[in-house]
Amino acid sequence: MKRGKNYNAKVALFNQQDLYAPAEAIATVKKTATAKFDETIELHVRLGVDSRHADQQVRGSVVLPHGTGKTKTVLVIAKDDKAKEAQEAGADFVGAEDMIAKIQSENWFDYDVIVATPNMMGQLGRLGKVLGPKGLMPNPKSGTVTMDIAKAISEIKAGKVEYRLDKGNIIHCVVGKASFTDEQLTENLKVVLEAIVKAKPAAAKGTYMKSVYVSSTMGPSVRINTLKI
Repeated sequence: MKRGKNYNAKVALFNQQDLYAPAEAIATVKKTATAKFDETIELHVRLGVDSRHADQQVRGSVVLPHGTGKTKTVLVIAKDDKAKEAQEAGADFVGAEDMIAKIQSENWFDYDVIVATPNMMGQLGRLGKVLGPKGLMPNPKSGTVTMDIAKAISEIKAGKVEYRLDKGNIIHCVVGKASFTDEQLTENLKVVLEAIVKAKPAAAKGTYMKSVYVSSTMGPSVRINTLKI
């Protein structure tokens, strides 16, 4: 793939063949984040598992100690007392059948996360083909199907991120913004990596973490030495 002058100039700032300790990788990525907006810093982890097998799935969530740098918009699907709890906890949108109908009839996606009570999943689950591909379908493993609505909203607003395998057995996860300090990004990065390590399936064989990279929105990827994680 042909790259532009700006991208090539960023690549020249470091040796792409080198392996970096997490803190060094973060410092290097920040040097390449020179866009006129506050670039997002992302983690990309290729795992030695096969996502086609249910017993090798890797999925979960973790609250970043320094947040993501973005306030997420939360839609809560709940009724009665739980709907009231959601409103008091600061949910941006709250409803039940009315919200499900709005999504279905209007292709409405003006939110980042959906939290639902278990009793609403029978109806919400019918929108799986719409919400699933966008990563919006609530899931107990990510803490978005729960009766503790207030806690779920609080964690999401505080910087909770979800990690899950894609079809290529890679996890992509936000760890902050380029405006964060090196220390903040490194701490966020380590929290996510520790969570992924703890989530290793019992069925996984051989090398679990095949490769780990960090990158900014517009910059090249910097490879992390997995032995130093």
